[in-house]
Amino acid sequence: MSTREYRWTSGWVTFAAVVMFAVGFFRVISGFSYLADSHKVNDFSSGLFGDNLWVWGLWDLAIAALALYAGYSLLSNGQFGRVVAYIWAVVVIVNSFLIMRYAPWYAAAGIALAGLVVYGLSTTSDEPRGT
Repeated sequence: MSTREYRWTSGWVTFAAVVMFAVGFFRVISGFSYLADSHKVNDFSSGLFGDNLWVWGLWDLAIAALALYAGYSLLSNGQFGRVVAYIWAVVVIVNSFLIMRYAPWYAAAGIALAGLVVYGLSTTSDEPRGT
């Protein structure tokens, strides 16, 4: 019979993982709507990628992939998940500043959530506590 060692996970790390799962799933939905050339999305025609909604869709799907993988890795106490989570947060902050003019509340929420993820990861150690 094999036993698995339980590793303690900080509440902030769990919060960061759950936020990344939630945002990742939302980005999957928005990425598919961009790829479908939906008329229900914001008008990004004068944005960075112009009126090429398929590029915005690929961009959102890339952010979603980073978020979902980092969330999974963080829940399993993976060091690589921390690195990916920091990269994800930077990408979301950059993306939020790119769309600030077109979707200000969405961008502000993205910056706030990414900031909380960075705070949570930077204030916790990846070492398990207790026995």
